[in-house]
Amino acid sequence: MTTEQAIFQRTELLLGREALERIGRQRVIVFGVGGVGSWCAESLVRSGVRHLTIVDFDRVDISNVNRQLMATTQSLGQVKVEVLRNRLLTINPAAEITALQTVFNEQTSTDFHLESYDYVIDAIDSLKAKALLIEMACRSGARLFSSMGAAQKIDTTRIGVTEFWKVTGDPLARALRHYFKRQKHYPQSKFLCVFSDELVPNHGDGKVCGTLAHITAIFGFTLAGLLIKDVVKS
Repeated sequence: MTTEQAIFQRTELLLGREALERIGRQRVIVFGVGGVGSWCAESLVRSGVRHLTIVDFDRVDISNVNRQLMATTQSLGQVKVEVLRNRLLTINPAAEITALQTVFNEQTSTDFHLESYDYVIDAIDSLKAKALLIEMACRSGARLFSSMGAAQKIDTTRIGVTEFWKVTGDPLARALRHYFKRQKHYPQSKFLCVFSDELVPNHGDGKVCGTLAHITAIFGFTLAGLLIKDVVKS
């Protein structure tokens, strides 16, 4: 038994060898490796995904430590995708992890060649960039799973999954729908979102939203779970 086979023996017991091999063949790209995307990436690699691209322009900041997987007092100032890539390779050294320290926007959007991926995970915060990614992913032929807002939440039981146009109680989803209507551009296909209808008031000045690790992690793990379930059932 190889090291990689040993790592995933419990996964194989649950899903079967054929499904595990299918998971290993998928090409996945995760946009945004903050509080949601970092946990999603880790769960994907621990579940057998071998071809993963992670995209984020930022460096680890002290304010990230309360909720982002690779953010510690030891990694401050380091490039997020590089720190995360190094961690993921300690989980499965045979995985192919591509780390892109860049931003997704109108100028860079065509550089990512979304059509070359089987799955796109959207964990972007910026409204305009998120809307563009959703539109492009829905046209690409890849399967899209998207995270709505994970900030200002406490109650894990309020987290759920539904189709984008059916999301309720989430300010980010509402803003995205208004944006699409104003632009008169709409996603060409339906896609599932992780969301919560809870909204807890901030105790600060309102300029920065409060967040908790257990909420952002559950959002990320749920995104990974949607992807694994989709591969297994196909």
